[in-house]
Amino acid sequence: MSIDSSKLSEVLPHRERFPHTRLSAVTRRFFAQVSRTVSWVWIALIAVIVLNVTMRYLFGEGRIEFEEIQWHLYAIGFLVGIATCMDSDDHVRVDVFHERMSLRTQAWVELYGLLLLFFPFVISVLSFSLPFVSYSFAIAEVSDAPGGLPFRWVIKSFLSLSMLLLIVGGISRLSRVTSYLFGMPAHRSDPGDSDAD
Repeated sequence: MSIDSSKLSEVLPHRERFPHTRLSAVTRRFFAQVSRTVSWVWIALIAVIVLNVTMRYLFGEGRIEFEEIQWHLYAIGFLVGIATCMDSDDHVRVDVFHERMSLRTQAWVELYGLLLLFFPFVISVLSFSLPFVSYSFAIAEVSDAPGGLPFRWVIKSFLSLSMLLLIVGGISRLSRVTSYLFGMPAHRSDPGDSDAD
């Protein structure tokens, strides 16, 4: 069954309006696995918070290690989470103008946004983060706080990892937008591909 592309925005959720490509099908499976793995970070974060609060208020003993591991876990969840949201198109949008545009106009905005804003920003952050992590590793950086965590480069490396994952998600998104705009072959096994007929 073929769906009129002008009606596609009414039928499909926003993340499914552009056809999937072979690349986006692969990255979707990859990011689904990454999401399942990293989602355990939130359970660990809750456990650390509960343990820290219990020790502080019941036993009067706060630990700086627990304070630091909390923001480390939060940073890991957030940094990896933004990359998975990019691939699945679940990130926050300002829809005041976007939702009033036709699907084709949305695709052009997406294309130029990726090429002129997203990729330059992410590549810039990646290029600055690599020396940042490398220096931290070279000096075996540890926390400034007494009793704080060692291996500060590990948490800093998640900034670079996140940017790499964002690039992968952005390329996947770019493949879907160009498939819609320029009629490149869609990957037929995913939902939302019938608009390419």
